[in-house]
Amino acid sequence: MSSTRHRLDAHPWREWIMRGFIRAEDAVYVGLGTVLAAMALALLGTVAISLARTLLADTLPGHAVQLLDRLLLILMIVEILYTVQVSFSEHALVPEPFLIVGLIATIRRLLVLTAEFARLVESNTAVFRAAMLELGLLTVMIVALVVSLVVLKRHSEHGSRREEGAPRLQ
Repeated sequence: MSSTRHRLDAHPWREWIMRGFIRAEDAVYVGLGTVLAAMALALLGTVAISLARTLLADTLPGHAVQLLDRLLLILMIVEILYTVQVSFSEHALVPEPFLIVGLIATIRRLLVLTAEFARLVESNTAVFRAAMLELGLLTVMIVALVVSLVVLKRHSEHGSRREEGAPRLQ
């Protein structure tokens, strides 16, 4: 009987500690979201200024890859911010936003690598081979990430259909 009573007395402490952890987790998510939002806004401002300078100097073709790279970085940060938002609201890790961030990062690298392709062709054969190997690996990664997203989407659709058709317990 005393062991049962001991467990019952410990229950309010556990609840209090769990609430403390949840508050700490929420504070970390709010901090992360604030820093990510500030970083995305600062980068967006920098890209806008760079774009204006590039347009005024009529050098857009030479700087397009760099601007695109920064825009895709901003998009990655926004997707990470969305991941933080989902984690904050649901208190769970959802895999789709992470896969999307990985997909954007992979496409970003693929675009930068292909834009620098002309320079790589002129360099030695070892650098060219390494770039071709990286292009192949990036392509495989893109296919794997897209397949993963499709499988997760189908799995979540089937799961929601199952929940809708399942009898509810009251």
